[in-house]
Amino acid sequence: MKLFKKILIANRGEIAVRIIRACKELDIKTVAVYSDVDKDSFHTRLADESVCVGPANTAQSYNNIPSILTAAEITDSEAIHPGYGFLSENPHFAEACITSGITFIGPSPESIRLGGDKAKARQIMKRRGIPVVPGSDGSVVSEESALKSARKIGFPVILKASAGGGGRGMRVAKDETELEKLYFMSQREALAAFGNGEIYIEKFIPEMRHIEVQIMGDSKGNIIHLGERDCSIQRRHQKLIEESPSPVATEKFRKKIGEYAVKAARALKYKNAGTVEFIVDLEDNIYFMEINTRLQVEHPVTEYVSGIDIVKEQIKIAAGLPIELKQTQVKLSGHSIECRINAEDPERFIPSPGKITFLALPGGPGVRVDTAAYNGCVIPSHYDSLIAKLVVHGRDRAEAIARMRRSLDEFIVEGIKTTIPFHKKVFNDPDFIKGDFNTGFLEKMNGSKQSLVKPEK
Repeated sequence: MKLFKKILIANRGEIAVRIIRACKELDIKTVAVYSDVDKDSFHTRLADESVCVGPANTAQSYNNIPSILTAAEITDSEAIHPGYGFLSENPHFAEACITSGITFIGPSPESIRLGGDKAKARQIMKRRGIPVVPGSDGSVVSEESALKSARKIGFPVILKASAGGGGRGMRVAKDETELEKLYFMSQREALAAFGNGEIYIEKFIPEMRHIEVQIMGDSKGNIIHLGERDCSIQRRHQKLIEESPSPVATEKFRKKIGEYAVKAARALKYKNAGTVEFIVDLEDNIYFMEINTRLQVEHPVTEYVSGIDIVKEQIKIAAGLPIELKQTQVKLSGHSIECRINAEDPERFIPSPGKITFLALPGGPGVRVDTAAYNGCVIPSHYDSLIAKLVVHGRDRAEAIARMRRSLDEFIVEGIKTTIPFHKKVFNDPDFIKGDFNTGFLEKMNGSKQSLVKPEK
């Protein structure tokens, strides 16, 4: 079976550049879409063709399904890769592609829909024997039912949006008074972010690790995993640093969490690339959290340790080709770490859009930078603040950390503020170097003299 002749990338920034590069290596023509403020963006220069799909407002451009499909039709694109964010986990978009005779490079609309309903996904996993964090049976439809579930589970609890992720709609309640105050706040935030205000409740596990597993499935029913990633360094449930393998994972642990991930993927009849996310407590108990039905921001660390180009595999699977590797053939080598370099004030974590007046990217052995930034480019205020992913690979974690320190020193961005100073502090923190951290790492650092994050007002 042949691959596609032309693919449209329904995204922007570094991920659009990443996908275009994979297509070029597969000898596939590419089409970039852009909003009017992205006309001079790097991804439009790399693609073979580019089409404006609307103004800066995402609802009128990158999230505008009719405009994206029209761009695909007028350029004779056979397939669409959604990247991450925007329309990547929108089942209506996946269905619209199929109806239009265009291949959607991702899982089926049914899998996306099930993965997007976090409360329903929990129920499915529970029935399949995959451990889940104690929580409500589905969504809680009122403040009274939320209180009833919380009393049964026991405080503290965490409120989560059934239809979303990325930290939006998530609130931790330590007691009934806080729950009453936070329920409607969480509901409103979920509705604004995802168009769905449904909320479910889980037991809040303090000092937990956030560990996820990269999975891949093909149309023949073959499903494999490519090892785990530790994403515990977070702020407001937003990942900042990811690494593979996890510093705390043993071979026994890796086998167990990998088997859970594959089992979860089979429950959704999963096809293409995806990520199964887990919570791990201090006793190494593993609990299913959610499944992300798209390419993850942090996929490069898995590519480094596995030697597998995940984007190329996505394209091949979408074209109907089977996964060539069996699980026993997947071999992980060395250690990889990724830092998300955002256009943000490193102390207050507020956006810092503007013109980059000087840019020097790090290089050398085991260093990869995924970015769409260049000297003189303008970082607009309309989109996510991620401007680059700095990824390193070493023989072991110690070498990867040393390589990341060196690379951060080489990374120079002038004209805007970035989170590079924040990352430098983390990579000199004794606990991080020892691998002794969890999702509360930044809060712990916030109480020290060398504070990484100022207290929020």
